Amino acid sequence: MAELHFTAYFVATRTRPDRAMIRDEWLQLVLENPIRKSVQSDGRIRRWARIPDFDNRVLRVILLEDGITIHNAFFDRTFEELP
Repeated sequence: MAELHFTAYFVATRTRPDRAMIRDEWLQLVLENPIRKSVQSDGRIRRWARIPDFDNRVLRVILLEDGITIHNAFFDRTFEELP
């Protein structure tokens, strides 16, 4: 597994009860095998993947423009599959 890089914001928000369960291996899965990718207007990169170990819910990971530093991650309740 490649080393993960985090912003201070991510480290702080990861302590929240709704995010504390997010495992490093799930973050890695999203980075390596996203089911969707997009770039925000500010240059940050969004990636999504289903997490089989967490009821197949979709985890969204936001990366900085460098494509490797994780800025945010959360389970996306509004994710919709594309046709």
